[in-house]
Amino acid sequence: MSGEATVTFWFDPVCPFTWRTSRWVRDVASRPGRAVRWAVMSLAILNDGKEIPERFREGMRQAPRAHRVLVAADQRYGQDAIDRLYTALGERLHHGGERLGTDLLVAAIADAGLPVDLIDAADDSSLDPAVRASHDEGQARVGTESGSPVTAIDDHPGFFGPVVVPVPEPDTADRLFEALRLLSGVPQFSELKRARNPF
Repeated sequence: MSGEATVTFWFDPVCPFTWRTSRWVRDVASRPGRAVRWAVMSLAILNDGKEIPERFREGMRQAPRAHRVLVAADQRYGQDAIDRLYTALGERLHHGGERLGTDLLVAAIADAGLPVDLIDAADDSSLDPAVRASHDEGQARVGTESGSPVTAIDDHPGFFGPVVVPVPEPDTADRLFEALRLLSGVPQFSELKRARNPF
């Protein structure tokens, strides 16, 4: 197993593939010497001005409110808070099948043990520049327009993905992390792809 490493993980909470990858990141970052930095990205920003299928439109409309709450949680209460809040949101969205909206946000804030007034951030547009800056940082690390998630290890370039279905077991999770860590340190490497596993 490798030595110390910090994984920076840019996520949009509405993306089900990103949710699964985040559980992998959370697992591998729990090993000694490893850490994760959670950062928001926005599929709404990424797809602004593009034609979005009807089934995704409501999620795109609601997502910026969730992004603001996540950024506010990080700013006010730190990385542990954004970790807990994203976990609470993901459990309700991707396991509970709840619809993203005020009720879900309020419930997730409570699940995460955060102050109830954090919901006020959902409609605070002054947080939008921070959301945009986080999103742009992730895109810059990849170097090209990229969907969710974006993963970077230490100060190396970022990657779109990895996409994992289902979430790897711990031994496989560590092998995947080692592969990504090694690839990220090779400046000549740029892309690898194969067909996605079905949900």
